[in-house]
Amino acid sequence: MGGMVVDPADGGNVPSPAPPAISLPALFLRFLRFGCLAFGGPVAQIAMIRQALVEDDPWISGARFNRLLAILQILPGPEAHELCVHLGMVARGRWGGLLAGLGFMLPGLVLMLGAAWLYDAWLLGRTGASGLLLGVQIVVVAIIVRAVQRIGRHVLEDRLLWLIAGLATVATLLGVPFWIPLIAGGLAYAVAARRRAAAAVAVLAVLVAIALHDGTVAPVGAVAASPGVQAGIAALFVAGLKGGLLTFGGAYTAIPYVRADTVGRGWLADGTFLDGVALAGVLPAPLVIFGTFVGYVAGGLGGALALTAGMFLPAFAFSMILFERLEAVVENPATHRLLAGVAAAVVGVIAATSVQLGWATEARAPALWPVATIFALALAAAWFGKGRWLIPALIAFGAAAGWLLFP
Repeated sequence: MGGMVVDPADGGNVPSPAPPAISLPALFLRFLRFGCLAFGGPVAQIAMIRQALVEDDPWISGARFNRLLAILQILPGPEAHELCVHLGMVARGRWGGLLAGLGFMLPGLVLMLGAAWLYDAWLLGRTGASGLLLGVQIVVVAIIVRAVQRIGRHVLEDRLLWLIAGLATVATLLGVPFWIPLIAGGLAYAVAARRRAAAAVAVLAVLVAIALHDGTVAPVGAVAASPGVQAGIAALFVAGLKGGLLTFGGAYTAIPYVRADTVGRGWLADGTFLDGVALAGVLPAPLVIFGTFVGYVAGGLGGALALTAGMFLPAFAFSMILFERLEAVVENPATHRLLAGVAAAVVGVIAATSVQLGWATEARAPALWPVATIFALALAAAWFGKGRWLIPALIAFGAAAGWLLFP
């Protein structure tokens, strides 16, 4: 059992649990076990960690856990993984944080590498599997649409944030680079009390978008005409890093940015990308492990490791290097407004990406009605269903429906 220390933030002299004396190998094995059981997405993963390290064998108090989780939800990166890194640091410093984070992500990484190899060697390009995979891809689009609603429900708290999200959706569909609506949305919401300043931000964003548009810029994540171009290791690392740095509000927010830098450059097809997201939904890992699959298909084993390293680097860095300073920064109200505006723009970018993915998926289907049927049933189940096995069940449904309806 852990010891007890005084945590001033828990009320002065109120004792707070402390981790037990634990060796680095034992710490790694404990978080490796968490990684092996990390099914069901971030909510189930966080609940498992809380049960183990707050309730069963207390390492920190419930109040401190809640504050930590609130801060990590504001910052980019998969929250469950960042929780593991921080709790490892609480126990054994930065080496503990590194080993805890590696232990949590390792099972999913190994399984996804194996799944990507099997997919690339046995399924990719085989006509017999095309119907099955198309059904899965339709279901994944429905899951992403549901994620947009779920994220937006927590982020879009007033009319201005709704407006920012709507404008970001339109801008993304028109092919405006993703960073323009993100920066403009954050700045506009931060200075919203000064209407002239907010209007100036909006005008400047439009002018920059027009200046950068030369008639050749494709919409974010546009499908390449002939996927299969070999990607460079450095470019895949940057693609993963971009996704890791822009993962606000959940792993689904990484999808448009990784997609833009991979599908949009012809490194793989849209359907293959969606297959990677589907596989990530059934493995014990943070959903951003889909980056490992994308990297493997685009650049082999080196590409998989490069994109994965870029995706998870911010999650390690924020907790291991910058956490103490960031904890103070996120308490600043101005910073809250800036991040809220960015998060609203991110919701718009994901919404636009779900539309683009829907168009691309429908274009590959022989008829509209089976696509609409699978999508409607999957969306209804995703909307009203609950439980850690919901996503795997939906993906199984999509595979079966695709096999039956797209022979």
